[in-house]
Amino acid sequence: MTMQSDAVLEVKDVSFSYAGRLALDDVGFTVRRGRFTALLGPNGAGKTTLFSLITRLFDTRVGSIAICGRTLAEAGPQALAPLGVVFQQTTLDLDLTVRQNLRYFARLRGMSIRDADRRIEEELSRLDTAERIDEKVRALNGGHRRRVEIARALLHDPQLVVLDEATVGLDVPTRKAIVGHVHELARTRGLAVLWTTHLIDEIHADDDLVVMNKGRIVASGTAAGVVASTGTASLDAAFAKLIGRPAREDAA
Repeated sequence: MTMQSDAVLEVKDVSFSYAGRLALDDVGFTVRRGRFTALLGPNGAGKTTLFSLITRLFDTRVGSIAICGRTLAEAGPQALAPLGVVFQQTTLDLDLTVRQNLRYFARLRGMSIRDADRRIEEELSRLDTAERIDEKVRALNGGHRRRVEIARALLHDPQLVVLDEATVGLDVPTRKAIVGHVHELARTRGLAVLWTTHLIDEIHADDDLVVMNKGRIVASGTAAGVVASTGTASLDAAFAKLIGRPAREDAA
């Protein structure tokens, strides 16, 4: 597959069923270098199923998924080399320290201890979590655990980072700080970011947006463009119209 000049993730004509139910129906979109792409949909829209296909927890059966021009079907696990992942549920070892968790991941990626320690310090410092490096993960609150997982996803200097409902269960200030940091990563480091969410306030007007409902893409473009195309006054109202639910009365 030939990759477009700035396309890092290409999802084409992907359908997926399990237990006789169609979870994804002809899904396709592109995530570009230096862009924050929000995958927005209500619970049950198919976001996590798609995330599982991108990360190869499930195998793609219909359609194709390519990272940096290499399809998962053809390249297998090697296609995931440019990918950093933050899952919805924590995957840190609670009884290891932050340093031990991150060193373990770095070794799995083939990094030397010296390079790993340098990158660990850099990423934790950017996330204002460096002082927690020798604490056990079990002692961290949800916000700090999530910051450690983001740092882990960035250790090997990926070109694409995918995050599945990364702020679930966090308080509003922590959510805003993490959302702001990931936007900054896309803008300043040229990362391609795919951010799955059901929360409108995590999406900026100039973000790329893919709206899913019942396994299908119902709108795509910039967030501002999706609002304009629906003839509504806000992203909340546009989202409500696209998925067929009443808009919140307090929506702007």
